[in-house]
Amino acid sequence: MAQPRRIVSINPCVDAVLVEVADPQQILAVSHYSQDARATSIPLATARRFAATSGTAEEVVALRPDIVLAGAHVSPSTLAALKRLKVPVQTFTVPESVAESVAQVRAIAAAAGHPERGETLVRRIEAAIARARRIAAQEGASVPALIWQGSGLVPGENTLADELLRTAGFRNMSAAYGLKRWDVLPLEHLAARPPRVLLSDRTAGDRMTGHRVLRRLDGRILRAQFDERLLSCAGPVIVRALGRLSVVRASL
Repeated sequence: MAQPRRIVSINPCVDAVLVEVADPQQILAVSHYSQDARATSIPLATARRFAATSGTAEEVVALRPDIVLAGAHVSPSTLAALKRLKVPVQTFTVPESVAESVAQVRAIAAAAGHPERGETLVRRIEAAIARARRIAAQEGASVPALIWQGSGLVPGENTLADELLRTAGFRNMSAAYGLKRWDVLPLEHLAARPPRVLLSDRTAGDRMTGHRVLRRLDGRILRAQFDERLLSCAGPVIVRALGRLSVVRASL
């Protein structure tokens, strides 16, 4: 397959993989979300090496890319305009498992013309999984835990977050609260039946995660920092998420 010379990504999760598998000179632009400190899944210094677009067809076409890499929620009008102008677009869904993420890494690396770099990233993900499993096995039985983010949002069963929790030696308690795949758990329900470990982002500016009701649980449960950005994307983010989960598991 000929290596695309000019690539535009209009999805921040694609960005996270692309910057690891493509040559810098191949990347014409990344998503503007990757240059937002509150949303990026890659180091800001890395993201700011590249131009950024908001994903409009006008911005993308002006860059004259050979291929556009997009997410599942790209604007239909943008897709239609790019198709009309015969700009190749490859669309990626949000991975809900490690296996789906690995397949996506390989697809993005292939689109960039560097499949071998995709395999390098896959090996890093596999090594992180193996390490997390070793730590979990050393620590013993799985620990009841809940990821509780952004106004009570909880990832439930059959999500990537659920798989990572289990890999790191935790038992996702979302089903015990009667929650669906992605659902909201009110603060009062959480406080009435708190898990052994509560993973939330107390740096995200969400008043809920720092609420006095939760502070009263200190000493009864472990409230551990877990950045919301570790939930947003897969690919190399899996490595960081498992690293953080393993640190929490080993601290118990």
